[in-house]
Amino acid sequence: MMERPQFSFRLFSLLLLALMSLSLMSWAWTAPNCTIGDSSLLPSISYYIPFCTLAPGLHIFASCSNIENLAQTLRAVPRNIEALCLQGTVTILPADAFGRFPTLKLLRLQLGTIRITSGTFQGLDQLQHLSFEHHASCCLSLFLPPDALEPLEFLNTLSFHGYCLNDSQDVQLPTSLSSLTLRHSCLTDLQELQGLFPNLVSGSSHTPSPSPQTPFLDLLDLSVNLQLSSVGSQALCGLQLRSLRLDGTPLSALDLVGSGLLHLDSLYLVGTGAKKLPGNVTGHFALRALDLGRNQIRNLEGGDLLSCHSLELLSLHANGLQFLPSSFLSALPQLQRLNMSVNKLGPTLELPGGLASSNLRVLDLSHNELCVLPGRAFSSLPQLQELWLSGNNISNLSRESLEGLRWLETLDLSWNQIKMLKPDWLSSLSALTSLNLLGTHLEHFSGRQLQGPLKLSHLKLGSSNMLEIYPPWPPALLSLELWAGSVVEFRVPKEEPFLFLENFTLQTTYMVLYPDNATLHFPSLRHLTLRGCSTYIFSEQRVFLGLPLLEYLHFWSDRNGPEKLCLSGMPRLRVLELGDLAFHYDAIPVQLEMLLKELPQLQVLALSNLNLGNLSVSSFRGLGLLRLLLLNSEWALGLDSSLQELIPQMPQYVYFSDVTFTCQCDSSWVGPWATRAPNTFVYGLEKSICKANASDYSKTPLLTFLSGHCSHDSEFQAFLTSITLVLLLTFLALLSCPKWPWLHRLRMLAHAWWWKLGGQHPRNQFHYDIFISYCEQDQAWVLEELVPALEQPLPDGEGLRLCLPERDFGVGQDRMDATAASMESSRATLCVLSHQALGSPWCSLELRIATHNLVAKPGTACLLLLFLEPIDRQQLHSYHRLGRWLQKEDYFDLSQGRVEWDAFREQLRKRLRKAGQERED
Repeated sequence: MMERPQFSFRLFSLLLLALMSLSLMSWAWTAPNCTIGDSSLLPSISYYIPFCTLAPGLHIFASCSNIENLAQTLRAVPRNIEALCLQGTVTILPADAFGRFPTLKLLRLQLGTIRITSGTFQGLDQLQHLSFEHHASCCLSLFLPPDALEPLEFLNTLSFHGYCLNDSQDVQLPTSLSSLTLRHSCLTDLQELQGLFPNLVSGSSHTPSPSPQTPFLDLLDLSVNLQLSSVGSQALCGLQLRSLRLDGTPLSALDLVGSGLLHLDSLYLVGTGAKKLPGNVTGHFALRALDLGRNQIRNLEGGDLLSCHSLELLSLHANGLQFLPSSFLSALPQLQRLNMSVNKLGPTLELPGGLASSNLRVLDLSHNELCVLPGRAFSSLPQLQELWLSGNNISNLSRESLEGLRWLETLDLSWNQIKMLKPDWLSSLSALTSLNLLGTHLEHFSGRQLQGPLKLSHLKLGSSNMLEIYPPWPPALLSLELWAGSVVEFRVPKEEPFLFLENFTLQTTYMVLYPDNATLHFPSLRHLTLRGCSTYIFSEQRVFLGLPLLEYLHFWSDRNGPEKLCLSGMPRLRVLELGDLAFHYDAIPVQLEMLLKELPQLQVLALSNLNLGNLSVSSFRGLGLLRLLLLNSEWALGLDSSLQELIPQMPQYVYFSDVTFTCQCDSSWVGPWATRAPNTFVYGLEKSICKANASDYSKTPLLTFLSGHCSHDSEFQAFLTSITLVLLLTFLALLSCPKWPWLHRLRMLAHAWWWKLGGQHPRNQFHYDIFISYCEQDQAWVLEELVPALEQPLPDGEGLRLCLPERDFGVGQDRMDATAASMESSRATLCVLSHQALGSPWCSLELRIATHNLVAKPGTACLLLLFLEPIDRQQLHSYHRLGRWLQKEDYFDLSQGRVEWDAFREQLRKRLRKAGQERED
């Protein structure tokens, strides 16, 4: 049997990141009646993200995997799709294969060995990005007809990865093309490009047009062509490029001089095994950028440097360089960006002097074993704007070390051995805006150590153990990131608000304020990220009490449960991510309705490992703007049938990832909803499993259980419901007919006969004597006067067993279920009535349940009414029904003021005794 097409999707973090940025809204979509593919079929993010980084304005993309029947799969994809990624086994792409997608802008094909026909891409007038990918050790053959790409008038990028195009000839490239990639193919000589793409180079004899247009490509990427070792004379004749990538190829860069290439700005030769600078090539093309990372250049010779005077960017990352020649900087007068990271220039930095032109703007000396920065080490670089010194062994910094950097804006000193900083160490860096001190050993940091920079807006501080922070805070601070292994302590001698702070990231175990009554204010905070902190930070500590402008909150904690989590004072919150709050699986389930009740603007809700328990309609009440709901790493999650009420207002996207459900038929509505929801895309149910109980370790697919154990024939269910409703209404009408009192007597006899037939006595089934229903306003009178009079042992009271909802209901138990069960297990139900009680929804509901039991179970249910105020009987629910079923002794009137407890208890005692005799009869 042919395997059905499976639709798979990127990891949910990519989708969430796209929404959080609010600049790129790329949503995943799947067709109904199709299954979700296994995650093993997904491509890795490392190469997928760069290709699928879509331009603003793209809103929907579909990714279909495990495809065998292309036509069947594409029929399920909506016509307005703008990005389409296909993976599977398809041998041929027929003519007009994608004609029903006129708005398609990105097409990524990972279909194995395929054959393209002349009209395959007909109708794709808006396509901008086209990619053929095969990620395996060997190349696959791919045939392109000469006119295959002619319909693509707006094609901007064309990519082939892992395909051999030797059988294709005279393929005409669109003149709109700016990027051409042939990675991991079978190219051996650049001369082959002339036969493959004749209009790529003007000197090709195969060019059909008498006046071809020579394209000016932004990028030609020929990386990882392991057999590409020859250029060939005039192989690139007339070609103009901005960037040429030859990473991981054995090609000699010197051969490019005779290739006929007219123009080249940037050359990338990463990992080619080069041992010296390609000076001749750099000088011949007057290169502006040269990347020689991960090579074997141990020494820089002066002759090679003389030919590199045009370079503006030079990268010598990971080459093992131990020193720089004295003429290095003077030979590169136009140099603006220099990457010398992961070399061996330490332990003492010695930059060459004699700079002819001080244009260097960015210098990266990370991971160079530097220990000491001598005085005025960078004085020869007055125009430097970014200095990266991460991952060295620097332990001490002084004002003299950084003198001369008056225009420096970014300074990265992360992951060094810094333990102490002098107050004036930044005094010469007046233009500094970004400072990174993560991963250092600073334990005490004062705002006075930031004197000098007037516009410092981004600050990162981190310590391996603890971190104490003292004001004053930089006045222009917009972003603050704090990391500490154990505790971050804010020393706040007086109120020091972060007036303009917009982004705050805190990663630590504990956060402490000193003194205890101190407060921190973040009036402008918009983005808050907390990792590892306790939930007490929101309730008991005076830190995040009010965040009026907060829009993004990401909180991950593995310290304790969510009992103390309180998200109040955040009226503008749009994105909420909570994770790892369920420290133990046997903890009390999260009350989602209480957690989210004050977040009316919420649009994205991502929950991971929270022990949610059961989700019902009340969990999402008030979240009318919610667009994305993501549930991850949940155990024994239940979906209440009441959620069906929310189906028309469900979020547009609902994701389940690594969720184990409870096996219950209350969730039987989930399968049809997930496949046929008109306004909601649901992902992840096909791979979800369910467990019957905590000791059930079998892997039962959720949808398989629901289809095999729970009836989901909607038409049959509707028929049964209708028939049952008609019969019930008919029976109730007959039962309430006053002309037939024998029906009531017959029902009482049948009920008594049933009890005796079972050999049971009705009294044995009751755990309480009286269930008491009252409203919140009457609670004080009930607890202080009524309960002692009935519950205390004789002779002071009656010694009755009372059921009080606030006292006897279990923690986390559904109140409606508990009320019905408690009434059934009580000898009598006593409703304390007042005007406030009649206006209480819960009291009205309890009176309805008690009335139903009185009618449905005559002889076993007893209802008593206690009036605290004069109340017109017409105000009671089902007054006429109560008047028929209640007797005079079922009413207790205490509305006259002082209560005669002896008379009340005697009347109540007689009524309960009479009810017991009726049950025995």
